[in-house]
Amino acid sequence: MLERFEAGIELLGTEVKSIRGGKIQLRESYVGFRDHEAWLLDAHVSAYSHGNRENHELVRPRRLLLNRREIDRLYGRTRDRGLTVVPLSVYLKGNRIKVELALAEGRKLHDKRQREREKTLDREAGEVFRGRRRMRADPSGPRERGERGP
Repeated sequence: MLERFEAGIELLGTEVKSIRGGKIQLRESYVGFRDHEAWLLDAHVSAYSHGNRENHELVRPRRLLLNRREIDRLYGRTRDRGLTVVPLSVYLKGNRIKVELALAEGRKLHDKRQREREKTLDREAGEVFRGRRRMRADPSGPRERGERGP
């Protein structure tokens, strides 16, 4: 993370209530730029439980509220240097909902491959460990009904 920013976000009423309840997911989301505006894309805000048929769309573009200079600066860095703007967290500040943004470098192809290798090794090690653990838990094999263990 190279730099961090705080931005407001334009929301609908049911989105505000869902976010106050902690029902937002930023896992696959990112910030895009269109018509000199910054937009939060692919963020999932769950439906408000007490909402009616007028409830909001779960995944939709949401406009971020930044100063013109901040937008131009972020857009310039993403275009020129190939950086990415990602949301880190959503929080309340007073009665307003804010999004913490970070200017970050994307992973290179060899970094992605290395990360995939590490995930695979971790998963395989976990499977082996879980398998051995089950075997150790009952080394004597199946028991007859009523028989007690050692």
